[in-house]
Amino acid sequence: MAGVIAYDTPPTSEGRAGGPLIVTEDEDLLDDLLRLCAAAGARPEVHHGVPERGGGWESAPLVLVGDDAAERVRGAARRRGVVLVGRDQDDSGVWRRAVEIGADDVLVLPDGERWLVDRIADVAEGVGRPALTVGLMGGRGGAGASTLACALAVTAARAGRRTMLVDADPLGGGLDVMLGGETAEGLRWPAFAQSRGRVGGGALEESLPALHDLRVLSWDRGDTVAIAPEAVRAVLAAARRRGGVVVVDLPRRVDEAVAEALAQLDLGLLVVPAELRAVAGARRVTSAVRMVLRDLRLVTTPGPSGGDGLDADEVARLLGLPLVGELPREHGLGAVRGGGQPPGGAARGPLARFCAAFWEQLPSRTGGGV
Repeated sequence: MAGVIAYDTPPTSEGRAGGPLIVTEDEDLLDDLLRLCAAAGARPEVHHGVPERGGGWESAPLVLVGDDAAERVRGAARRRGVVLVGRDQDDSGVWRRAVEIGADDVLVLPDGERWLVDRIADVAEGVGRPALTVGLMGGRGGAGASTLACALAVTAARAGRRTMLVDADPLGGGLDVMLGGETAEGLRWPAFAQSRGRVGGGALEESLPALHDLRVLSWDRGDTVAIAPEAVRAVLAAARRRGGVVVVDLPRRVDEAVAEALAQLDLGLLVVPAELRAVAGARRVTSAVRMVLRDLRLVTTPGPSGGDGLDADEVARLLGLPLVGELPREHGLGAVRGGGQPPGGAARGPLARFCAAFWEQLPSRTGGGV
């Protein structure tokens, strides 16, 4: 019978997975792995070899096999989520042993500690399918990207999807203002400005203002704070781990922080008025965004009734982007903002219907679900 150390995984609660299984007799390695599990908020089950039937080899969401135990687990049933962990950077045989036990990854400590903490934390947090993440950007100033971002988020939340709206434009005036929640309690971007490591998805969600059945990460009313690219990456990764929908309102410029946001999008929507001058500006934005984001699509807004007004199909042709549709006019929208009802808040209004149709058709068009 394989030896067992009493670090049994506690009963799991809804939405959370069990802790990882550790297989090793190397006391120093075990100490390190227990320390990393504690840092990630997970309680592991520890065995010296493959557990007998009823143990965690088949059921554990993650198995960490010490290099000393590779021989003892060679005959175990093949499964996903096995990581072979060693210490010797120069041991070329570790890759052969990883293949023999069917490991997905090989990790050498201490260099791989940060990666392993993140992986264990994903297990502890019960990570499932990541959120469908949509970013919006205006082809020119005042195109309506922020309005559409709010409307998409409000519509997704009204349909019962877990939804987070992220304001990634520090000069945009604050999406919480557009939603009528500038005084709502909760953290804003400056609280995350120095984030470098992992941000907990659940902790992020609970810390943000709750407006119109969704969570909003916006800016405070103080001086503009520079958000490091690493902080953008950490915060958006945490938001995506919660599943559902994440909508990101982006500025038109593509700096390092915006590039980090673009890299985490499933698709982007470029909002462009149907007029020549807007199309000219949107070409530069399109070129910059496509260097990072593969799936970029077009939403047009009505152009001038005369002069250089274009139809939506012509704008799509000029920009070389697939057309999602033309954003409808919604009369009185400015007054609605001032009264605190969000864009898309009127369920039967043209903007809400446009957004509902977008979410309904999106899964089949992206090859995934929400």
